[in-house]
Amino acid sequence: MRRASRGFTSGLLLIGALCLPSVLSAQQRPPIADEIAKAYGLDMWGQVEAVRYTFTLDGGPKFKFHRSWVWEPKTDTITYDGPDKEGKPVKVTYPRSQLASQSAFIKETVDPTFFNDQYWLVLPFHLVWDTGATVEDAGMQKLPSGKGKARKVVMKYSSDGGYTPGDTWTILVGHDMRIQELEFHHGGGAKPSVVKADWKAYKKAGPLLVSTDHHGTADGKPFRLFFTGVAVRMTGSSAWTEAK
Repeated sequence: MRRASRGFTSGLLLIGALCLPSVLSAQQRPPIADEIAKAYGLDMWGQVEAVRYTFTLDGGPKFKFHRSWVWEPKTDTITYDGPDKEGKPVKVTYPRSQLASQSAFIKETVDPTFFNDQYWLVLPFHLVWDTGATVEDAGMQKLPSGKGKARKVVMKYSSDGGYTPGDTWTILVGHDMRIQELEFHHGGGAKPSVVKADWKAYKKAGPLLVSTDHHGTADGKPFRLFFTGVAVRMTGSSAWTEAK
């Protein structure tokens, strides 16, 4: 599977590896990885025909933007609705199986941006999907915020292959297997090197559980990242189920 950079681009974008869905062997991951992914609806992912959402990043008065997506996972078809390189609105649809034949804008800007945004949306699934990562159950730990304890799970990507090998994600989950806080350490030289964020405002979109609001810091600089308009369309239905 192709991997993508997991650093920040365009100022404040966290980009994740996307392995769809090539499942990591159960022998290669601790049981908690499956427990977390299932809590977010992984067992029903095969019945999801499409997901739509708008990703908004607020890094301060001079840095705020949003873009909208429709992701059809069965055909791996992506629809992007957002700014082009000059900031003008554009809408494009492409199958990722034909990425090599797409325009430079899609290959170099849209697709990496899709990687970024979906990673924030379905991060728990990557604990199971991403064959290039190892997952460790580090047991109960104090929350970095100092408010109680949570289970610490560390996902680290291999040191070979990809654009930014060695990236490490640390997530802290409660007894309900919901992520409460996250810390990301970049394995390469891209900036920011350390990202911290909370996971709040949980909603259900059909069978999928989504954290729709994240406040945090990127190398100490505050940001807010949030999702709106989240909805899913299930197999056999033409209707969208909005997150609530």
